[in-house]
Amino acid sequence: MPLFHNVSFFTSAYEERDLPPPAGVEIAFAGRSNAGKSSVINTLTNQNRLAFVSKTPGRTQHINFFQVNTGKFLVDLPGYGYAKVPASVIQHWQKVLENYLQTRQSLKGLILIMDIRHPLKTLDIRMLDWFTPRGKAVHILLTKADKLSKQQANSTLKEVNTYLGTAYSNCSVQLFSSQSALGVDTAFSVIDGWFNDE
Repeated sequence: MPLFHNVSFFTSAYEERDLPPPAGVEIAFAGRSNAGKSSVINTLTNQNRLAFVSKTPGRTQHINFFQVNTGKFLVDLPGYGYAKVPASVIQHWQKVLENYLQTRQSLKGLILIMDIRHPLKTLDIRMLDWFTPRGKAVHILLTKADKLSKQQANSTLKEVNTYLGTAYSNCSVQLFSSQSALGVDTAFSVIDGWFNDE
């Protein structure tokens, strides 16, 4: 199975001023708290703890940059939605996230993580509305697909695809499971394609 090898932590940013210079290519990972974002990154990099996995929503409180190789970065964004943190921190995340997604010049595309059992929630739609006007690619991973039967998973995939087709034409979507490795090759191919599409 193709994976990103030798990916390493590069830097973290809590404030916009802490972001590294916008050089190279960045692919961001976003999603609701506890949707499986960190598990996706760990699976794609074949590392157990590159991105911190927690059962407590809201543990990713910085924008974390992981270097794939020179000039290529995976960017782990703070989860949105329910989080056991003060409202002031949530407001801070929202401001920094919105600015990053709307203005970051080195950002090539967005991997949007949704738990297949709860896709297209209000904040997921807001994230799409923030980012899609830039005309950049969005690829949705419907994670934890192993929690549903194959028929249920494919039915949800079809429903999400239909919704995206009417409102967000630059989005694609697939099934994904870190547990069973379902969809890992496809996700890798999409991301690797973005990195190499100059």
